[in-house]
Amino acid sequence: MSSRNPILAGVMGWPIGHSRSPLIHGYWLKRHGIDGYYVPLSVKPQEAAEAIRALPKLGFAGANCTVPHKHAALAAADEVDALAGRIGAANTLVVRDGRIFATNTDAEGFLTNLKAGAGVALRLDRPAVVLGAGGAARAVVVALLDAGVPEIVLVNRTRDRAETLAAELGAGRIRVASWDDRNRALAGAGLLVNTTSMGMQGQPPLELDLADMPADAVVNDIVYAPLETGLLAAARARGNVAVDGLGMLLHQAVPGFEAWFGVRPEVTAELRQIIVRDLGET
Repeated sequence: MSSRNPILAGVMGWPIGHSRSPLIHGYWLKRHGIDGYYVPLSVKPQEAAEAIRALPKLGFAGANCTVPHKHAALAAADEVDALAGRIGAANTLVVRDGRIFATNTDAEGFLTNLKAGAGVALRLDRPAVVLGAGGAARAVVVALLDAGVPEIVLVNRTRDRAETLAAELGAGRIRVASWDDRNRALAGAGLLVNTTSMGMQGQPPLELDLADMPADAVVNDIVYAPLETGLLAAARARGNVAVDGLGMLLHQAVPGFEAWFGVRPEVTAELRQIIVRDLGET
């Protein structure tokens, strides 16, 4: 039975029913025997700031914020760390002494998953090609810049958006290529990351020819539904190491759980399999 003062956390989004975060955190709470709850919070966009500001009064230790509330979380917080400020969005809120602190764990989740999935095949001393220029791309680009990647080639269907991202984050290490040149941009790359929704269930396929990409390059698709996207299948078929996006979801959850519940959890094979089954994958 729960005590009279369980630790409360949750995930805020609109809609929120699709989120696997309650399943992930619920697994860790049970595994560690922690008296706490992690709940879905369905919050309309126009009510996001008010809901976020109410977290301390409602006794929450914090919350994750997912689409479309990551920008609202940044604006509503009392304090924003440097990483979230650079990315321009917050996905993790921590309540301390009645104040709300905002951070972003997407960059850490991405890089941890990439290293775990690629192993020794991952080399970050060659250019990386990133497809997309949205919120996920910002987190990926920041992670790669901080990891020391010498050049990032940013490719987006709307070039202006890529140019804006490059100007804000680039520090001279981001080069923008047009969408029509996306195949040629792969020449010499050590890493390809798809941050777009193309290839996701219900979305158009990603049309990309990998012929110019080196055989030892690592390919990562942050999409995890389906786990094996067309891009990953094409990469594996030609011998490239391919890393799916599920690990990013799992690893980005670790710092928040630790901040709220006081235990740093592990991303285990058992947890991954639980989420895979929930996704309806085999």
